[in-house]
Amino acid sequence: MDDKKLTERGRATRQRIIEATGEQILASGIGGTTLDTVRAATLTSKSQLFHYFPGGKAELVREVAAWEGGQLLAAQQPHVDDLGSWESWSAWREALVDYYLGLGRWACPIGSLATQAAMTDPELERVIVESMGAWRDLLAAGVRKMQASGDVDREADPERIAMVILTAVQGGLVMSQPLRSAWPLEAALDSALDPLHRVRV
Repeated sequence: MDDKKLTERGRATRQRIIEATGEQILASGIGGTTLDTVRAATLTSKSQLFHYFPGGKAELVREVAAWEGGQLLAAQQPHVDDLGSWESWSAWREALVDYYLGLGRWACPIGSLATQAAMTDPELERVIVESMGAWRDLLAAGVRKMQASGDVDREADPERIAMVILTAVQGGLVMSQPLRSAWPLEAALDSALDPLHRVRV
């Protein structure tokens, strides 16, 4: 549904549904989240849900993915836009760990959606790929800034380094979840960033 066609109150209700659904998916997975559980959590009727999301649960999950992607990038601001020094990379790392700590669960909303449903919903897969791609591009841009300043070897591949970092984040979260501890994520991030330090000029 086009947000521009909604009243301010309608947009607020729609956003409330998206956020509540995101919380449910993070806690119970897509399979454990139904329109009935969303209705109960948001005190909305079935007709309201289909008014805001005519495509039903599939459309709602896609909207959650888009919103979660935006939240993830916003949580890394302003550091992820200014990865031009070792200090800014360190600040970015801390902001990212704090974001996941703040969720109260050791899981990446976007990563969780990718493993749960992307392969069965091409449109959802597209939304997730775009979110991950935007994140990768920001990290790669940071590597290029470090190359331009002479802190990183110009022969290094920014896209590859960015992908290694993203992979470390997702893997670190998988190990952090059962331990309910930040240290696996922190260790994975440090290991991913270490090669960046070692490709200095």
